[in-house]
Amino acid sequence: MSLLEAILMGIIQGVTEFLPVSSSGHLALFKILFGIEDVGLLFDVILHLGTLIAIFAVYYKDIWKMIVAGFSIIGDACKNIGIFFKNLTHGTKGGYHHVICNGYRKFVMLVIVSTIPTGVIGILASSLIEQAAKLLIVPGVCLILTAMLLLLADHCKGGEKMPKQVTYSNAFIIGIAQGVATLPGLSRSGTTITACLLSGFNRKFAVKYSFIMSIPAVLGSLVFELSDLATVTFTSTEIMYYLVGMVVAAVVGYICIKTMLYIVRQKKFTGFAIYCLIVGAISVGVYFYQL
Repeated sequence: MSLLEAILMGIIQGVTEFLPVSSSGHLALFKILFGIEDVGLLFDVILHLGTLIAIFAVYYKDIWKMIVAGFSIIGDACKNIGIFFKNLTHGTKGGYHHVICNGYRKFVMLVIVSTIPTGVIGILASSLIEQAAKLLIVPGVCLILTAMLLLLADHCKGGEKMPKQVTYSNAFIIGIAQGVATLPGLSRSGTTITACLLSGFNRKFAVKYSFIMSIPAVLGSLVFELSDLATVTFTSTEIMYYLVGMVVAAVVGYICIKTMLYIVRQKKFTGFAIYCLIVGAISVGVYFYQL
């Protein structure tokens, strides 16, 4: 992999991770069509780490409040455990603290619930996903499915649900959608935002939830990949290329998150749907032509 290829893949990742056209699909197509040697899932995860930085840059206030809320949940849960044992041993009837008492605490719990099915699917299907990225027909078909989802999102009325109104079953289903969207060509943002809108989410909150819920999934993928690095060696040049790709993905991703917020509010998915349909159809056609 050359420096130019690392930069180009960083741009592709930054643009396609947040715009609903599938980053994994475009990276897979880029590698296949331009004959780039296999760099493994690690580089893809590093690129996702770059777009993770972009999410932190845009939503740092919400993320900080969620971190505080998370520690508060742990604190109140520990207090309730103490109260339980005190009541049990002393025969008292002390009242318990209400753990999920505001929107940000509920937001934290919803993200945790969504992460569970995503993590299970990601672990069980990791080998399948890596192999699927090498076949031109898989991202092609999945891009066509992405186009259908985007058209559905454009015609979906959505709703007014904010964290307090969202159910845990909603969160679990959206987590499944995110897990399935690890297939190359199936847009993670397009899939999860569509799932959020179908669940009745407020449109602006659907975008925020989609991007913030990706944080534990990306961090989990990074840890999962790092566990396999004990037997792999990297040159200083490769490390530099990885870092360059990550920085490029972060900068481009920041710009695209801002763009995505406008797109969802204005219901302007149709253009992206047409693009995905065309690219997907061409990919499928090229696959059968090469047989």
